[in-house]
Amino acid sequence: MNNQPIQHIQVKDLDGIAVDLIKIYKNKVLLLIIYNNDCLGCTGRAIPLAYEFQQKHPSIVVAGIHANFINREGTKANIKSVFTSGENPFPIFIDEQHKVYDQFNAEGTPQWLLITEKGELFRSIFGSQENAKNRLYYALESVVGNE
Repeated sequence: MNNQPIQHIQVKDLDGIAVDLIKIYKNKVLLLIIYNNDCLGCTGRAIPLAYEFQQKHPSIVVAGIHANFINREGTKANIKSVFTSGENPFPIFIDEQHKVYDQFNAEGTPQWLLITEKGELFRSIFGSQENAKNRLYYALESVVGNE
C-alpha cells in the first residue's frame, strides 16, 4: 500500500456538519467501513462485524461512512433506523456524492479501510463474506496486535 499519509477524509456528520476524519481522529488507528443502507451485505453482515471489531479492539476507532448515491442517500433517520436500538453503535458519517468512496477507489459496498495511527492506508478490503472478514482480522492483528 501507499505509505504516504492521507491528507483528508472529508465527510459530514449526521447533522450536516463538515468533518475531516483524519483531523478528528489524529494519531488513532481507524477502521472505516464505507457502506450504504441499501446494501444487504452491509447492514446484515458488515455493520455487525464492525461492531464486533469495536468490542474486540477498544483502542481503535471504528466509524461508518454512508456513501450517498443517486436515490440511495442517507439521512440521520434512515441511518439510525437500521439499528435495532435506534442508535448508532459507533460514529457514522455521510459521504455526499460518494467522494470518499471514489477517493479510495472502492470496489463496492462494504469497503473497509484500515488506517494506521500515522494516517497511512494499511489495507483496503472489499466485502462482508468470510474471506473479507478473515483478511480484516489478520490486518487488525498486524496493526494493533491481540488486545
